[in-house]
Amino acid sequence: MSVFSQSFSPCGRFLAAGNNYGEIAVFSLSSALSPDATDLSQTPILTFTAHEGPVFSLFSTDSHLLSAGNGEISAWSWAELIKRENSLVIGGGDNNIHIMDLESGIFKSVLQGHTDYIHCLSVREREGEILSGGEDGAVRIWDHRTGQSVHCIEVYKYEECARPQYGKWISCLTTESDWMLCGGGPSLSLWHLRSMSPTSIFPLSGCQRQANFYQDMILSVGEGQCVSHCLLGGEVKAQIPCTPHSLNTLALNLNSTDNRVLTVGGSSHQIDVFTNLSYRTFSLSF
Repeated sequence: MSVFSQSFSPCGRFLAAGNNYGEIAVFSLSSALSPDATDLSQTPILTFTAHEGPVFSLFSTDSHLLSAGNGEISAWSWAELIKRENSLVIGGGDNNIHIMDLESGIFKSVLQGHTDYIHCLSVREREGEILSGGEDGAVRIWDHRTGQSVHCIEVYKYEECARPQYGKWISCLTTESDWMLCGGGPSLSLWHLRSMSPTSIFPLSGCQRQANFYQDMILSVGEGQCVSHCLLGGEVKAQIPCTPHSLNTLALNLNSTDNRVLTVGGSSHQIDVFTNLSYRTFSLSF
């Protein structure tokens, strides 16, 4: 076999290579470069026949991989090449992450690495990554296709994040593009996932139980009666009072223009509804 062409994905996490048999192979760089990489990590996550003859050239745009064969050019959607299967990702009390095929209902893989139970998960579909936060104080980043842990961030070991009085557990975790929010025992913090370093620490008291990105802000709830509005630089812009004395969950309905609301629930039978982020409009009763 001879490799004739190569191209990196727009996100930089995958490599496509073409050979003399007309095949294209896609490799996960984050998995192959991991300190925990195995022989499996250095094999393709996908191989398919693109042309009858050699793949002479590969080129990536923002959304497609273009391949040139003998007298023809084909375009392949990067989103389709690296998309996850129709899967449900579950984390729980056995310290493991289980992945279920929703079509068959069969658990097809188990991701092992946490040493205590798992509180929260986030999926980066474009990158093919799963992030998990647990009672052990670790945020692990997994390559969905190989099942390998490619990074492990022990947040409580970072002096600027650590709060030993609250413990080391990670209770909330969410991602957007190359950014991650996490907190719990450690302070709520914003991380850049390419550099694997915290960029902002939010001076919020108590343990935060859920946080979301929203436009140019971060919304967070936890111990205490307020929804915190934080700027990406680390400043707390506002704290909006709610009905429950302690808050567990917030949800943003961005699926409807007419019913676009923020809802907040906690230690009460009432769920607060915000049509404007600056004040509670009314409460639903459970």
